[in-house]
Amino acid sequence: EAQRWLRFLLPLERQAVANISEWLPKLSFPIRTGEHSQTAFAFGLMLDWAEIAANEEFHSLLKARIRELYAGDVDCPLAYEPSGQDFLSPCLAEADLMRRVFTRTEFAEWLTLFFPTLSAETGSDWLAPAVVTDKTDGKLAHLDGLNTSRAWMLQGIMHGLPSGDERRAPLRVAAEAHRKAGLDAVLGDMHYMGSHWLGSFATYLETARGHSPGANP
Repeated sequence: EAQRWLRFLLPLERQAVANISEWLPKLSFPIRTGEHSQTAFAFGLMLDWAEIAANEEFHSLLKARIRELYAGDVDCPLAYEPSGQDFLSPCLAEADLMRRVFTRTEFAEWLTLFFPTLSAETGSDWLAPAVVTDKTDGKLAHLDGLNTSRAWMLQGIMHGLPSGDERRAPLRVAAEAHRKAGLDAVLGDMHYMGSHWLGSFATYLETARGHSPGANP
């Protein structure tokens, strides 16, 4: 059945790659929102697909543009996050993206400049989970998704660092706190405003779909 659907979707897949390939050179700046249009999250998904599909041309184009758009970024203002209706973190999504295009050593060096306050001594208050005050509000409920996406991005950043990097410990603590908050929202008291989409985020988190592709030595 999966192969049957793959055949049906191949024309759409090819057209999407063609459209994105035409658009990428025109993009002058990243789109740094915390919602649907954010480019860092989308580029990460595209890179993972390009590796699985063995589309080297698209993969090379993506990596080149990602480096041009993001490699020079420093001191991401994580303290300004989240916005009130985010379901993605602009800062964490960018870091989770860059570990896909850098070697582990390059990524460790880049992350030092990107998150200068992150160190082995970083406490559990470095990044606190967001709290939804009204689950019936479709926009405010986005914050439940933010906790879940933060969890998988923090895990991705951790896995992108060398095994002996001391920053892995505080990243693991933050990831677990966000994982618990995110899954509690999915498995607990959830309104339709969240239930119709949060399950996809929980699945992405629990299956670690974004961790293996793009892992660099």
